[in-house]
Amino acid sequence: LRLVPVPVGSLLSSYGWYILLAAVAIYLLVQKISQSLAARPSSQPGAADAAVEPDMVVRRQEALAAARLRMQEELNAQAERYKEKQRQLEEEKRRQKIAMWESMQEGKSYKGNLKLNQQEVESGASTSSAVPKSKPNKKPLRGGG
Repeated sequence: LRLVPVPVGSLLSSYGWYILLAAVAIYLLVQKISQSLAARPSSQPGAADAAVEPDMVVRRQEALAAARLRMQEELNAQAERYKEKQRQLEEEKRRQKIAMWESMQEGKSYKGNLKLNQQEVESGASTSSAVPKSKPNKKPLRGGG
């Protein structure tokens, strides 16, 4: 028994701070793990309720499926509107090309005809969407002298 305190004393004198720090770290680690294990079942009350009320789970799943179906139908409708818009744009481009080709066959300038067609399209869009703004009278940048 007299031999035991001497090696233990020398061990503590050599590595005492390391042993103390290791003990504190292990204590903190154990506390953190126990808190996370204690919080885990309480954070998922639905798991305990699911075993008690299966009809509630079925209703929730049906509501989710209905919401997904509504969202998918909405997305499909948006895709159809986009496709229709693209078809209309393609048709307008095709008509412009045909008009350009016909004017070129008649010997007219096809570039001028294209500009006129674009102006008609723009004027139709601008009159239907908003009232054009009038330009304010501007002063010249340079003086009269």
